Amino acid sequence: MVSLLVVAAVMVWQGITSAGNPDPTAPRTSTASATLDIAVLVFREGLECILVLSALTASMVGANQAYRRPIAVGVGLGLAATLATWFIAVGIVSDLSSSVSALNLQAATGLLAVIVLLVVMNWFFHKVYWCGWISMHSRRKKDLMASASDSGASMAGVLRGFALLGFASLYREGFEVVLFLQTYYLKLGGRVVALGAALGLILTGMVAALTFVANRRLPYRKMLIVTGIMLGGVLLVMVGEQAQEMQLAHWIPTTTLAGLAPFIPAWAGLWFSVFPTVQTLAAQAIAGALVVGSYFYARRQSGCVTCPAGGSSATSC
Repeated sequence: MVSLLVVAAVMVWQGITSAGNPDPTAPRTSTASATLDIAVLVFREGLECILVLSALTASMVGANQAYRRPIAVGVGLGLAATLATWFIAVGIVSDLSSSVSALNLQAATGLLAVIVLLVVMNWFFHKVYWCGWISMHSRRKKDLMASASDSGASMAGVLRGFALLGFASLYREGFEVVLFLQTYYLKLGGRVVALGAALGLILTGMVAALTFVANRRLPYRKMLIVTGIMLGGVLLVMVGEQAQEMQLAHWIPTTTLAGLAPFIPAWAGLWFSVFPTVQTLAAQAIAGALVVGSYFYARRQSGCVTCPAGGSSATSC
């Protein structure tokens, strides 16, 4: 309910500041919605990172609590590597912008963002992948702790192993976020991306503080489902917008549905990227079917019901 009120307030505010329906050709009019989209995705990926880290550190109490420090160092290195990857990706996009037309580059980066979001929203892939990902981290953690109890093992090697686990837990999510944000950076610039990412990081930091400092047991599964539903809406909007950009770049044809045009107002295209063309509506229908279909397919599978993570976060799978 609170989320709906926030979204409604943003829409009213944007309409007032734009003196009615904003001009869809002006990039600055989509700043608010883009900021919220970025924040939701960063928060979603941050939640998944916290799930892995909480599974890793769940049994690190007492004498084993010292192993949390190298994991934290690895997380810091993962964050630094994510920032480095961001600047590398921005440099590549900037170089391409000088040799590729703006429409083609926007269509290409937008298509990449849609693919990333489809992977994030694929419930079956998410279910299987997370079971394997968390299980692999848990096995590696057990091996490292077993090595630490061996007097002949190198403690430096054990600490490096824990640092690598922390690094991998964050950088995998950060890499996905970097790929997703390139289309927003190309269209709206770094300020909007920084604002949305900062908002998502603040929310992630609050959950991390409650998890690792206050030792609170949070409803991670419900939080992931809610953010997943929100990302589903973002996906449909992005797919419609991406299909339209591909039409403008002449990657795909434009077949107007004259019969539907009177029933699809201009604001539907502005706010929700719903246009009276066969290609845009078909793309959104296919994207929605993939997400919903993967959800029901994942539920029908008997394997991988819960992740063997050994902690409360295991229910996220």
